[in-house]
Amino acid sequence: MKIDHIAIWTHDLEKVKKFYVKYFGAKCSDKYKNTKKNFTSYFLSFEDGSTRIELMHSPFIMEFLGNHATSLGLTHLSISVGDKNNVNKLTEQLRKDGYTIVSEPRTTGDGYYESVIEDSEWNRIEITE
Repeated sequence: MKIDHIAIWTHDLEKVKKFYVKYFGAKCSDKYKNTKKNFTSYFLSFEDGSTRIELMHSPFIMEFLGNHATSLGLTHLSISVGDKNNVNKLTEQLRKDGYTIVSEPRTTGDGYYESVIEDSEWNRIEITE
């Protein structure tokens, strides 16, 4: 078994898509549009072709979420960029571009070399080697 994709609701679908394409080299599908439900989405895939991210948007997001609007959920995504140097370089580029650095690059107690940043809608991303 494997995880096929992780879905993220967004307020600004295009801005979030550009973030993942620019900083993580994601390849983006054509935009899916369901005019009946007023729903749009993109699937983002990565170099290794494994788990994808689905970015979703609707101006009626609260109707889609229903009773789940206040439930606990995903706390962060972890994206591997290959090595420590890439973690450092990408963290600095994101800082320069005005994104919040939640945690500076470091080796964690469980042995990961990582930094933690927030994307354009405050989703936390662990950048790992």
